[in-house]
Amino acid sequence: MSVSSEVTTPVQLGIQKVTARIGARVTGVDIARELDPDTVAAIRAALNEHKALVFDATGLDDEGQQRFVRHFGELTTAHPTVSSVEGAPNILPVDSERGGRANHWHTDVTFVVNPPQLSTLRSITIPPYGGETLIASSAGAYRDLPQPLRAFADTLRAVHTNVYDYAVPDEARGDHYAEQRKLFQRIKFETVHPVVRVHPLTGERGLFIGGFAQRIVGLSATESRKILDIFQAYVTRPENILRWRWSPNELVLFDNRITQHYAVDNYDDQPRRLHRVTAAGDIPVGIDGQRSYSIEGDASHYTSVTEVEALIAAG
Repeated sequence: MSVSSEVTTPVQLGIQKVTARIGARVTGVDIARELDPDTVAAIRAALNEHKALVFDATGLDDEGQQRFVRHFGELTTAHPTVSSVEGAPNILPVDSERGGRANHWHTDVTFVVNPPQLSTLRSITIPPYGGETLIASSAGAYRDLPQPLRAFADTLRAVHTNVYDYAVPDEARGDHYAEQRKLFQRIKFETVHPVVRVHPLTGERGLFIGGFAQRIVGLSATESRKILDIFQAYVTRPENILRWRWSPNELVLFDNRITQHYAVDNYDDQPRRLHRVTAAGDIPVGIDGQRSYSIEGDASHYTSVTEVEALIAAG
C-alpha cells in the first residue's frame, strides 16, 4: 500500500492516558503522512511523559513505519544478529512462526553500547485471543525503591550480553528453535551499563536492567542474580505496567531508554506477527556521569557510534 508524503499541518494531539504511570493513546494525527516539526515535537513531549504511545496505523505500511521513526532519529538496522524482513534491512519481523515469542522482560538490544532510543511495533497479524505486549516504566520502578536500595542501585554497573536469549524458547522445543538460538548468538556481545540510567532528555532516573543484564560488575553470578531479581521485581509491579491488547492497524511507540517490555505467550499456536523499527540511541550515562562501554562485539553494522562518543566511552 502506498502512503502519502504530504506534510501534515500542525495539529493539537489528543492524549488519553491508559494507566496512571505509563501509556497513552494518541489521536488527531495521521502517522502515515510526513509530519511537521511541531507535531514531531509534540509526540516527543508526550513520549517523554507517558513512556509508551499507541497510534492508529491505518494506511501505514513498512515504508511509512520507517519514515515515521526517522522523524525521531537515524534508523538502526533490524538487529545485530537476526535477519530482517526480506528487502527491508531496517525492519525486524516479530513473528511467532519464526521463533519470535519474546516472553521475557527486556529492553531492546542492551547488549550493545548504544541501544535504540525508541522502538516501534506495528500489528500485522493478530491472534484472535491473547498476544498482548506488556510495557513497564523503569522510572516508576526507580521511584518505588526504598531509599537504601535506591542508593545501592546508584553505585552499580551490570554486564549485558546476548548469550542470554530472550527471544527463543528452550532448544528442547525442536531444531528450528535451536537454529534461531544459534543465529541470535552468532556474534557475542558484552557491554557494561549503569544499573541506574539518566534519561538524556528528561533527567529522569530509571533502572536499566532487563533480561540481557546477567551480572553485576564486581559480584559473582549468584550474588548478581539475587540483586538483579530484587530490582526487577520493582520494574514488574502491576502499577508500572501497560498491558496492551493489540487490534489491527495499530502502532505502539515506546521509549527504550526508560522501559522494559514482554510479549505474552498466551495465544496457543495462532500466528502473531508485528514489525519492529527502531531509532538509534546514545551511549547510556549513569548518575556519576560515567558512560557505558563495550567489552566485546562490534555492532557497527547495526547502529553507529560517533568517534567522539567512542572516545568518551573508552575513557
